[in-house]
Amino acid sequence: ATGHTMEGGATVWKGDKREHDPNGSWRTPGFEQNDDHPVVCVSWDDAQAYAGWLSQQPGQTYRLLTEAEREYVTRAGTTTPFWWGSSITPAQANYEGNYSYAGGGAKGEWRKATVPVGSFEPNPWGLFNVHGNVWEWCEDHWHDSYDGAPRDGSAWVDGGDSSRRVVRGGSWFIVPRVLRSALRDGLTSD
Repeated sequence: ATGHTMEGGATVWKGDKREHDPNGSWRTPGFEQNDDHPVVCVSWDDAQAYAGWLSQQPGQTYRLLTEAEREYVTRAGTTTPFWWGSSITPAQANYEGNYSYAGGGAKGEWRKATVPVGSFEPNPWGLFNVHGNVWEWCEDHWHDSYDGAPRDGSAWVDGGDSSRRVVRGGSWFIVPRVLRSALRDGLTSD
């Protein structure tokens, strides 16, 4: 609707590994997707452009969650590594099931792709797939620690590395420890 172009290709699944494909995109991530799956292969800038477009529609203002908000809604009032407790199995989330979590759990199926939203039980606040499936962009710049972070849950966009943005939640191609509620990472915005 806005003419926004998504450039640069994407890191896509090529049979048994991820690799950059200059023609890759959210339409061709290397595995089957339909409208029930989360969108993948989207840069931080693309996500911002979408939120901006959506906010121009009547009704609401939309934006990416802050890092603090993302952890808060993932935890849904819990204090354990995962909203359901201290262990994890591939029956609870979509991740690289050839690995088990050192804190408890078991190996299991590795689906090698995203799964439809709602494939697993929602957290106590009704949110699906807060652990695994796809990384989720946050508004914040990457900072190596929380030293100096805002205390009100707002986005931390002062200082830090503005070329990297915070991602949360883990992914279908990552080991289970990375799916913990508290784990954070920073990726280049492209």
